[in-house]
Amino acid sequence: MKIITNNLRFIVVALMVCAAMVAQAATHIYRGASTYRSDILYTWDGRHLYRGASTYRSDILYTWDGRYLYRGASTYRSDILYTWDGRYLYRGASTYASDIVATWDGQYLYQGRSTYSSDIVATVTGKYIYQGRSTYRSDILYTIGGHVPVALLVVF
Repeated sequence: MKIITNNLRFIVVALMVCAAMVAQAATHIYRGASTYRSDILYTWDGRHLYRGASTYRSDILYTWDGRYLYRGASTYRSDILYTWDGRYLYRGASTYASDIVATWDGQYLYQGRSTYSSDIVATVTGKYIYQGRSTYRSDILYTIGGHVPVALLVVF
């Protein structure tokens, strides 16, 4: 009986540790400068972007494989929304210059293939995403509680 009780305790503790690791692995994207749970807009688990604080399969908005961003939980070629090459984000499965939706330079996200300051859509510094070329607190669009691929910024 004691062996069964010890095994049961071990299983319960192991499950609690696993649940804690999964909970810590999720990155939340918050509205504005907030980090309140009520302001969670999205949850990122390293592969899927979910609606709100959910990690239910039914709440998957996008799937990311490191190169392609897919609609929903799909990884079918027909569901590719964007292609990422580390600098440019392309529409669909294309890598043609005419299909560039955004350009990334390490700090700024530009509209289209431009790197003109007038075409800056967002500034990314640490955990904040600012509107345009700003780092004013009043211009914070999102607060990110961890790492999120740049390619996902377009869908926020």
